[in-house]
Amino acid sequence: MEYDIVVIGGGVVGMATALRLIEQRPNLKICVLEKEVKLAQHQTGNNSGVIHSGLYYKPNSLKALNCVRGYNMLLDFAQKENIPYELCGKVVIATRPDELPTLETIYERGLANGLTKIKKIKAEEIKQYEPHATGIAGLFVPYTGIIDYEVVTNKYAEKFMQQGGLVFIGEKVIDIKLYNNNAEVITASQKSFQTKLIINCAGLFSDKIAALNKDNLHYKIIPFRGEYYKLRADKTYLVKTLIYPVPDPNFPFLGVHFTKMIGGGVEAGPNAVLAFRREGYKKTDFSLQDTLETLSWAGFRKVAFKYWKTGMGEFYRSFSKAAFTKALQRLLPEIQEDDLVDGGAGIRAQACDKTGGLIDDFLIVEDRFIINVGNAPSPAATSSLSIGQTLSEMALKRFE
Repeated sequence: MEYDIVVIGGGVVGMATALRLIEQRPNLKICVLEKEVKLAQHQTGNNSGVIHSGLYYKPNSLKALNCVRGYNMLLDFAQKENIPYELCGKVVIATRPDELPTLETIYERGLANGLTKIKKIKAEEIKQYEPHATGIAGLFVPYTGIIDYEVVTNKYAEKFMQQGGLVFIGEKVIDIKLYNNNAEVITASQKSFQTKLIINCAGLFSDKIAALNKDNLHYKIIPFRGEYYKLRADKTYLVKTLIYPVPDPNFPFLGVHFTKMIGGGVEAGPNAVLAFRREGYKKTDFSLQDTLETLSWAGFRKVAFKYWKTGMGEFYRSFSKAAFTKALQRLLPEIQEDDLVDGGAGIRAQACDKTGGLIDDFLIVEDRFIINVGNAPSPAATSSLSIGQTLSEMALKRFE
């Protein structure tokens, strides 16, 4: 089978990219390969469904630029396609004096990223937004919202296929062969896809796909599991919007928080623990190969040495509901262990470079026949149409 472009990965970024491509060049033959039997089954389908505003990200970074642009694209798409969403807003709360400088930095970044309606709030004002929350200072961010990204992804796919694109599910890519004028993508079912260009949006396996045609890759995907609880139905009144802590500026995770869900209910979490399997959604999930790959990566060992105290705290909260509850009580003192019921879990594909850096920004690496999305964690879902636009522009230059 011959195609102009093959997109690997049927998550929100892969499908957004395919849609943007076919919208701009409907004459091109484009397909998406997804290894699962349904789209959006991993990072896309297991996140908390937050529409991020661009508050946290360094101005002019890929995250900032794509989140702000993607935010508006996503809302426009949801309105046109009648996808339910809610701009409920969120509060970011400092509970200790040492968090105040970071809170100020976040505020300044938000303004620099065009979020002119964010508002500083004092301790006594927090309860105007969240009556049961407490802290010493905070920010109110009216832009933040909630949506179901699995619904969004399937709508991207529907629009893509309506315009002539093809989606192949159950097709796990196992090899890529390069020739003089094209490339060949081979799947586990022994199907062959000849193509002029590959766009790798494989998420948790994006580094493995990249390694099929690139030696000495400078990054590796390290899987981190985020575990959630849900508030009991009779306790959801405790949360009106979304309640976030001030994040650790040295660690690319936002800390445990409270999130209203578009389908109802409130999630509490996630923590961030090393997963011993790339798709290890349960604490007991283990892959010897995945674990050895992680532990043998020099960059991860440097990360582990640098953040071992933080990592041990995350593991402790993973196995101790009391400790998890205590972390939540910093924001919402009324919460008790009995108020929490088991929720789900997601896996974050976090790229780590050889020097021990947890890559914070989006990472896109181009080669002759492939464009690799090497790092696309949160806010990639919010940014999906913007990332897709960026990737499609990079790709279509090759067809001019």
